[in-house]
Amino acid sequence: MKREQRPANPTEYDISNQADHAPAILTTLLGKAGVTINGDNAWDIRVFNRDVYKQVFSSWSLGLGESYVDGQWDCEQLDELFTRLLRTDIDSAAVGTAKFRLAYEHIRHRWFNLQSKDRAFQVGEQHYDAGNDVFEAMLDSRMIYSCGYWANATDLEQAQFDKLDMICRKLELHAGETLLDIGCGWGGLARFAAERYGVKVTGVTVSKEQLVLARERCKGWPVNLILQDYRDLQGRFDKIVSVGMFEHVGPRNYETYFDTVKRLLAPDGLFLLHSIGLASSSQGTDPWIDKYIFPNGKLPSAREITDAVEGRFIIEDWHNFGQDYDRTLMAWWDRFNQAWPRLASSYSRRFYLMWKYYLLCCAGFFRSRQGQLWQLVLTHAQRNETYRSVR
Repeated sequence: MKREQRPANPTEYDISNQADHAPAILTTLLGKAGVTINGDNAWDIRVFNRDVYKQVFSSWSLGLGESYVDGQWDCEQLDELFTRLLRTDIDSAAVGTAKFRLAYEHIRHRWFNLQSKDRAFQVGEQHYDAGNDVFEAMLDSRMIYSCGYWANATDLEQAQFDKLDMICRKLELHAGETLLDIGCGWGGLARFAAERYGVKVTGVTVSKEQLVLARERCKGWPVNLILQDYRDLQGRFDKIVSVGMFEHVGPRNYETYFDTVKRLLAPDGLFLLHSIGLASSSQGTDPWIDKYIFPNGKLPSAREITDAVEGRFIIEDWHNFGQDYDRTLMAWWDRFNQAWPRLASSYSRRFYLMWKYYLLCCAGFFRSRQGQLWQLVLTHAQRNETYRSVR
């Protein structure tokens, strides 16, 4: 009898050419994370259609997400499922398709400028223009679409208020100053800074839908919001802030991004960068997130940021509160799920499953500690005043 060939490393499983053995191999891989197919735990996977094995084996994490949205499998607690998978680093246990995907993502991000000016507006059109009613239902009253600060907060509204106020205090905002908000979203931070700190704000976004609502919400305040790529900005600003936008810049543009900020920032000014980050450098991005949620996105590692910042700015402060994103995402999911009955007439069941998968797999990403949330305060080297960190 011919013996089945095994990978040289017994801890690795080649998922490329073993579709016939898919259930057994996938069962073994999931077992490493304490996940059972058709098990009794809340984080176990319940398979309804055996085609899920073919989809996962043909395109790995992309197939996992697509087969979920197709209704081929379910899980009572998706956030905990992904926490377990990411803590186990299941990708490293599989070769073949998984490693091909990683290599492909590395080539895409290193050799092609996925965040060029011509492509910069794609994420706005696909994700941020998805529907203001969805975001209004899911987010807090100011529509802040970034991690809240939960040190002293008990609900989402307070967590986002505390985050905005902390940003303004870190920037040492004073009445009459000019503030540039790169990636202004629905104008929540711009209005907050203008209303509570008396500054004049210029904000830029790549989302047409965001811009319409942001202008409406900031009406009557000294806030000028425009649809524009950050690379085309001109002028000089006392303070600059960028919240949840750097994730769309891409490694081929990091130096251009910081050079642009350096050109725009006053000599004694302060720049606050708020960004999701990776615990360790990654070759690419998750293909399901890239295809369905944030096209052309790429999360930076600390090393990638410091390499781009060196010689351009002084890092005055680096604040990590990544675990707060888990709580923020779970709050968003609860609000979205509760609002679904009134949204359902405008969106499909597939949209509901896609949004659920997105929010809960991201919660698992931060809970696993692979995902971080950083706020950096940067200054020109010639700034003389000592910076005092704020928390």
